[in-house]
Amino acid sequence: MRALTVLQILPALQSGGVEQGTLEVASHLVSQGHRSLVVSAGGRMVAALEASGSTHFVYPVGRKSLLTLLLIPKLRALWRREQVDIVHVRSRFPAWVVFLAWKGMPRDQRPRLVTTVHGYYRSGWYSRIMTCGERVIVVSKTIQAYVQRAYQVDACKLRLIYRGVDTAQYSPGYSPEMAWQQNWFAEYPQTRGKRLLVLPARVTRWKGAADFVDMLSIVCQQHNDVHALLVGEVAADKQAFAASLKQKIHVAGLAGHITLTGYRQDVKQIMAMAKIVYSLSAEPEAFGRTTLEALSLGVPVIGYQHGGVAEQLAALLPEGAVPVGNVAEVAMLTLSWLSQAPTVQPNMQFSLQEMQQKTLAVYHDVIADSGQSD
Repeated sequence: MRALTVLQILPALQSGGVEQGTLEVASHLVSQGHRSLVVSAGGRMVAALEASGSTHFVYPVGRKSLLTLLLIPKLRALWRREQVDIVHVRSRFPAWVVFLAWKGMPRDQRPRLVTTVHGYYRSGWYSRIMTCGERVIVVSKTIQAYVQRAYQVDACKLRLIYRGVDTAQYSPGYSPEMAWQQNWFAEYPQTRGKRLLVLPARVTRWKGAADFVDMLSIVCQQHNDVHALLVGEVAADKQAFAASLKQKIHVAGLAGHITLTGYRQDVKQIMAMAKIVYSLSAEPEAFGRTTLEALSLGVPVIGYQHGGVAEQLAALLPEGAVPVGNVAEVAMLTLSWLSQAPTVQPNMQFSLQEMQQKTLAVYHDVIADSGQSD
């Protein structure tokens, strides 16, 4: 198979799962002898992207303005100049700009077009653009069903590729380095000698912070040696909710049993120390990368039974699935697992390597397909 030039397009490279997936695909392309290009408005992840051998172009493709349409001729010129074989777009507004640029080119001069549906979008014409690719990647069976239900997409275009984690980096038995542990306990001495229960999520209502506190109030009636960690940032528009959550914690008498750490870059190390990790989102997660990271570390996860998290639990720890919103069952299962921890199955089907290989296979597939869609 010949070497390909693949251009991925997304709004920015600041942080997040979509951005991480872009870097992972990019590094695999380079390792397999292909050219990897990325267009975005930039961000803190550009340095890592370029260090792995990709080329980055700074275009503000995510800026929601009609002026962004002025990028259309620049994108076409870039595609021609760099002889791009595949354009892979991962976000709605950039997808509109890309599609208009792509559609207006002669068929024999167009690159092939791939899109990825990373999550649930509000149904309608604006979101439908994410199904415009000649191949449409979906990140879980849940998202596949959503796309088919909301947009009646031709099943022949869809490709299910689960997000994956590097099982060499996230494997059972991993333990944080001693220096990290010393720093952690210096910063959070209240966690020393405690059994840790961890909710790795932004502090919002829909991510389950209130349910986490309610669960803890039940568990602490029987166990005084547990400490809960809510690991995630509090966005500027969620300060009022965070304040109400802290009041709830205070009223419940749990101030000594729970810590809100804010944003942390060492979530892996924190989860590796946990007895149990939780996924309590009120709405289904499209995939739930953090949950998979915990399971890959061999750490048991209790999660609401919907979305991508339900798919992961079905494969790796079926007994961890709890009906959505059933806080009492979350608490009862927590108490049970504190007495006898379950065994997590090895992560064999949600690996980074498989995600990378399947994505490259989609690129080869769309190149080999001689019929071009309108």
